[in-house]
Amino acid sequence: MRTYSELIKLETFDERYNYLKLDGSVGVDTFGFDRYLNQDFYRSVLWKNIRNHVIVRDMGCDLGIPGLEIPGKIIVHHMNPIELRDLQKDSRYILDPEYLICVSHETHNAIHYGLDHKNDISLPMERTPNDTCPWRR
Repeated sequence: MRTYSELIKLETFDERYNYLKLDGSVGVDTFGFDRYLNQDFYRSVLWKNIRNHVIVRDMGCDLGIPGLEIPGKIIVHHMNPIELRDLQKDSRYILDPEYLICVSHETHNAIHYGLDHKNDISLPMERTPNDTCPWRR
C-alpha cells in the first residue's frame, strides 16, 4: 500500500515517480460498464472537499515537490488504484489524504501507463536573470 508518509521521505521527482509508477496499459478497462459509479464518486461533495484539502497540503505541486507548481488543471491521484469494490464498500482509503497526491496530467499518464517520464513530462527549466529578454544578455 503506497502512502503519502512514505512518498514524502523521497526527495527527488524520479524517486517519487518510481515509487508510484504502475506500468499499466492504455485501453484496459478499469470500471467497464460500471464507470458511472466512478464518475458519481468524483462528482461527490466528499471527494471535492478531500481534493481541495490535498491541493492545499501539496501547494498545487507535482508529486508534492515544492517548486514544481502544476500549471493548469491539478489531478489528485489515488496512489493505490481504486476498483469497483472500493466504491461499493466505501473503502476508507479512497477519501484518506494519506493515499492521495497532486500530479500534473503528464505525470498522471506516466504513472499509469509506464511512459518514459523524462520524455513525456516537462520539468520546469532553471531560470536565470533576463532569460526571457534576449536583448538584455
